[in-house]
Amino acid sequence: MATPQPPETLEADRGLAAVGAGLDALDAPSQNQRRSPWQRFLRTALPPIVAFALLLGAWQALWAAAFWPEYQLPAPAAVWDTIWATVRSGDAGEILWTSVSRAVLGFVVAVIIATPLGLLIAKVRVVRAAIGSLLTGLQSLPSVAWVPAAILWFGLTPSAIYFVVLMGSVPSIANGLVSGIDQIPPLLPRVGQALGAGKLSSARHILLPAALPGYLAGLKQGWAFSWRSLMAAEIIATSPQLGLGLGQFLHNGQSLNDISMVIAAIFLILLVGIGIELLLFRPLERAVLRARGLTGAL
Repeated sequence: MATPQPPETLEADRGLAAVGAGLDALDAPSQNQRRSPWQRFLRTALPPIVAFALLLGAWQALWAAAFWPEYQLPAPAAVWDTIWATVRSGDAGEILWTSVSRAVLGFVVAVIIATPLGLLIAKVRVVRAAIGSLLTGLQSLPSVAWVPAAILWFGLTPSAIYFVVLMGSVPSIANGLVSGIDQIPPLLPRVGQALGAGKLSSARHILLPAALPGYLAGLKQGWAFSWRSLMAAEIIATSPQLGLGLGQFLHNGQSLNDISMVIAAIFLILLVGIGIELLLFRPLERAVLRARGLTGAL
């Protein structure tokens, strides 16, 4: 026969159960975060669609008011006709593939170079003192400044373009990783050392995962810099052997005084940048935030 517990013990047990339920409620996602697909669409997709429609309407109104001549501000329909003509001729696929493939290849090489460089700068004081400030200075240097030197060193070849892309993206990725590692609690690397983790194991299993938010921010900024650097290189370094990319397409519009082609090229450049953000970096960022329980920022 069980001995009845005193009322004080029962009250304490109820209090502990209430505290545990409260903590569980804090960990569980709130009902406001459990949205239907239609609610997610209204929250994420509808605002940019409305903003684009308003921008398009303002553009059409300014064109109809004829404040500027046609060669300075074309109608939205004229720009769309230029884009559609490029698509029908098959040039759009070649233009996009040339630029996007260059940007992706240059970005992948930049990640391979910048990741160990960032680890080295973050963990070796002598290296940070020697080149840390230099790396920050390179990050603030406009990428277009490298184009003349790259042409003189490599000629009008793809190597010149890739060099400009690397010089634009490597400092951003490395600095992002350094910033992420600097924010890691000192206890984590010490625990790894106590468990027998070597330098490579500690970097792979402790430093990189713990620094992932800062590293991901550096990757996003590195991609933006690589894309901007590529456009600068393609606009200046124009040659038939380099192929027709978005920068060359933009340059051709300027040379022909065709403002519709210029705005069409700007639109395509912007479209690629938004597409990479939505298809690659936004899902990665959400996965990292969810893994850390930061669902409120989603």
